[in-house]
Amino acid sequence: MIRILLAEDDRVMREYLTRALERSGYSVAAVDRGTAAIPLLEEERFDLLLTDIVMPEMDGIELAQKASEMAPDLRVMFITGFAAVTLKAGKSMPQARVLSKPFHLRDLVLEVDRMFELERVGGNF
Repeated sequence: MIRILLAEDDRVMREYLTRALERSGYSVAAVDRGTAAIPLLEEERFDLLLTDIVMPEMDGIELAQKASEMAPDLRVMFITGFAAVTLKAGKSMPQARVLSKPFHLRDLVLEVDRMFELERVGGNF
């Protein structure tokens, strides 16, 4: 099962995203800030870091950079409602996907599905 670490400071959005991804067959661990994600990354293996960019204590870009050092194979997808931040994310982590708010949950799930599609077709899952 594909494991997703979700870092989102907005409680309602975090619960909403977690529920949608779990209903689509993903295993989700959700935290409310970037600093809470680091211990999980040290202890467990995840396939995808799905993170809001603008969060207190540690923004999503800094989290993604630390996570990539800890787990080089970890895929990253940013979610943000700020256009200027989207540009910064693209420059900081060009291999990451960026999904701009507002988005429909169907779009999020489709984007996550696309990230793992080739592996599923290849029989790795």
